[in-house]
Amino acid sequence: MATRRSGKSVSRIKTGSFERRLSLTRAGLYAGTRMASHMATNWFTNREKREKKHRAMLSSQAQFLVEELGQLKGSVVKIGQVMALYGEHFLPEEVTEALHTLEDQTTALEWSSIERVLKRELGADRLAELEVDPEPIGAASLGQVHRAVRRSDGLELVLKVQYPGVADAVDSDLNAVAQLLKIARLVSFGPEFNDWLEEVREMMHREVDYRLEARTTEKFRTMLASDPRFIVPRVLQEFSTAHVIASTYEHGHSVSSGPVRELPLERRSALGEAALELFFRELFVWGEIQTDPNFGNYRIRIAGEEGEDPGYDRIVLLDFGAVQSYTDEFLDPVRQMIRASYENDLEAVIDGGVQLRFMSRDWPPEVLKTFGAVCMSVLEPLAPDHGTWPEYAVNADGEYRWKQSDLPSRVARQAARSAISRYFRVPPKEFVFLNRKLIGVYTFIAVLHSEFNGEPLLRKYLYGEDASATSQSTKA
Repeated sequence: MATRRSGKSVSRIKTGSFERRLSLTRAGLYAGTRMASHMATNWFTNREKREKKHRAMLSSQAQFLVEELGQLKGSVVKIGQVMALYGEHFLPEEVTEALHTLEDQTTALEWSSIERVLKRELGADRLAELEVDPEPIGAASLGQVHRAVRRSDGLELVLKVQYPGVADAVDSDLNAVAQLLKIARLVSFGPEFNDWLEEVREMMHREVDYRLEARTTEKFRTMLASDPRFIVPRVLQEFSTAHVIASTYEHGHSVSSGPVRELPLERRSALGEAALELFFRELFVWGEIQTDPNFGNYRIRIAGEEGEDPGYDRIVLLDFGAVQSYTDEFLDPVRQMIRASYENDLEAVIDGGVQLRFMSRDWPPEVLKTFGAVCMSVLEPLAPDHGTWPEYAVNADGEYRWKQSDLPSRVARQAARSAISRYFRVPPKEFVFLNRKLIGVYTFIAVLHSEFNGEPLLRKYLYGEDASATSQSTKA
């Protein structure tokens, strides 16, 4: 959830389905007419100019789309943000780039509107037990967060308040956005896109289900209770409803903040290891994965600050609305690919990709081998053989330098240079979200400028072996 203190706010979120559908349909028809006119006039130019004009038109269409979505706010903006994160397999690059700008268009709702929601949800007497700060500490597309104090004992908490009408508008908003994309000729509808669209629908319904999020938060808090490296807020059920989540306020620094950057390398690396192990637990043990890579969902609690335990730097985990449960039927091939990559078993990697339906045995053998090799290269920081690591990705102690390695860009270039793109299938919707999670974990570790080898951690979860690197050594 984006932090804000600009004072800028609006009095209401337009959630009336007719009003929103009318706006989006009108925008779609206008965009469709523009695209049709462009295609007609562009037909007679040469191929190079035609391609250049077409890319420019896509950028123009995408920017127009973003402006229309941004004006409606609510779940429409969230849908656009989700499409920006997970739509690279379905949408033109110009569209996903434009959609990313929606992240900067979150505007808070005026306090009077939020206060009405709180009174309706909690009741006047229960709300009177709290002293709520009218200025939000965070605002997003679906709701905003306010700090509060429980008058009886001074307990600091936060109230995550959902905007009125947002939950009821999810289905109509998603249908309208999909129709806008179609009318504006920004996407080709097909079985894969429709399947992915339904996954976005399910994700959106999970995000607005605050009772589910409250239960998930408490579940993760219980699962991590014995691990001093993590802090999960405690949900206060007496102040929580279907549209409000009350939880303890947990202070901390943003991942990219100055105080975190200034921590010694050993401590930053310990935080990176903790983040990687949390992902392994989600993948190999729990089967429940936080799929939202937004850094706003994390804080760093620095040892010794504000009376904190002097022995540990800790990761504060916030916002469990995007946690997704995966079946073993899906996760087993993923785990197989990871284990096969670790064991340098190319054929087993390919077999896992075929099971996950984004590789095919019909492909030429060389293409399958190339694709398998690309998949294996993603696990470079976790490999037992360090001999293939670039020199700039290794420090003087033989440890992997996550930031300097530039691994995501190198993998992308490796894929682009091959013939993969001519055969690549749209991966199953589950894999799209899981892949985004892995990129998020790698980026989190890179932002910390951590330097460590992930192989002992992976070995622990592949084979159940003890690993010295996983001894919860986050000692300051």
